[in-house]
Amino acid sequence: MKLLEVQHLYKNYGDFQLEDVSFSLPKGFIMGYIGENGAGKTTTLNLITHLCRADSGTITIDGISYEEKPKQFLESIGFIGDESYFPGEFRLNDIRSVLKMMYPSFQEEKFNTLVTDWKLPSKTKIQDYSRGMRVKLMFASVLSRDTKLLILDEATNGLDPVIRSEIIEMLQDYIMDGEHSILFSTHVLSDLEQIADYIIFIHNGKILLNETKEELLETYVMVHGALSDLTEEKEKKIIGITKAAYGFDGILSSADAEGFGSEFVLEKANIDQIMIHLIKNGGNSR
Repeated sequence: MKLLEVQHLYKNYGDFQLEDVSFSLPKGFIMGYIGENGAGKTTTLNLITHLCRADSGTITIDGISYEEKPKQFLESIGFIGDESYFPGEFRLNDIRSVLKMMYPSFQEEKFNTLVTDWKLPSKTKIQDYSRGMRVKLMFASVLSRDTKLLILDEATNGLDPVIRSEIIEMLQDYIMDGEHSILFSTHVLSDLEQIADYIIFIHNGKILLNETKEELLETYVMVHGALSDLTEEKEKKIIGITKAAYGFDGILSSADAEGFGSEFVLEKANIDQIMIHLIKNGGNSR
């Protein structure tokens, strides 16, 4: 069953347009939303969370739109970005009080358990927390509410590997019951390699790829070789080719890789490599 459904979103900022963005995210799954800076990722997330309004298109969460039930729609969303949204002068007691006032579903006991388990200091101002502590605090504020959709916008950027590993575990626990889902926009694509079920690639405001992670990773392979072995016919098949003094690399569709030649090195491509070479190719998959 679909938890999040986005249909034909359009937003015109004059110098940038988000055009006909459509996708759906089933319950119990994680979707990676990737693309270069300025591609439209944050614009899409802002439209879903209603920080800004779309010029046209529809968004529903568990079948409910903002227009139908605005309070229920917004309370079903948990959002974590790359910057803390809590005032720097606040301490834990201040945040606890605000959450109790703003969200009927806030569970104070669960919040207290999380901040205690994560050793978040109660008397320290939030502005004096480390980045890892601030991210954990945002997770505590979200996980102690009755949300359905967790939206992450570069939430793991700049975190050390240990904290990122802890967060990955939190995300997997969040969807474990099959009733929650996560939309994860990040440049740390290795995180998506671990946990994403679906990958959407957006470029210049348009969705170019919308596939399961397994389908995407099976669609392309990396190719390396010497320029002296590269014929014009073979070069036409390479997507986003990068040439150096003597060699080159790029990606190939798996179909084109068959019989490409034993003089070339073919290996499995990761999500990062696929995105980079598609961008080099102007967003074209051929």
